[in-house]
Amino acid sequence: MDSFGPVFIVIVFVILIGSFVLAIGRGLFTWGSNNAVEMLTNSCKVVDKRTRASGGGVDCSADTAYYATFEFADGSRVELRMPADEYGLAVVGDVGELTYQGTRYKGFERHVRAPGTGS
Repeated sequence: MDSFGPVFIVIVFVILIGSFVLAIGRGLFTWGSNNAVEMLTNSCKVVDKRTRASGGGVDCSADTAYYATFEFADGSRVELRMPADEYGLAVVGDVGELTYQGTRYKGFERHVRAPGTGS
């Protein structure tokens, strides 16, 4: 029974290192997948927006991720993480040109309507 302590420490260490390696591998896979596809620009509509806050506490700040869901003419949708300043300018219902590469948001150029056109 005296060997339980060192074995437990080794098991915890292996689990921590394994989790770290898995997270790095997953990130590298996503990065490679995004680089392997071409950059696309398509007409679409902003159909939803959301945020996800993580972290935070008494002595540390929270991190907020901003997401928008875009719908294309064929009815397919994609949700992409976007910068806070562009998230604030995007409004559900906006129509424009979305530029993206895989799961990477590259930009959204809104089609500006003339005042008083109503649509």
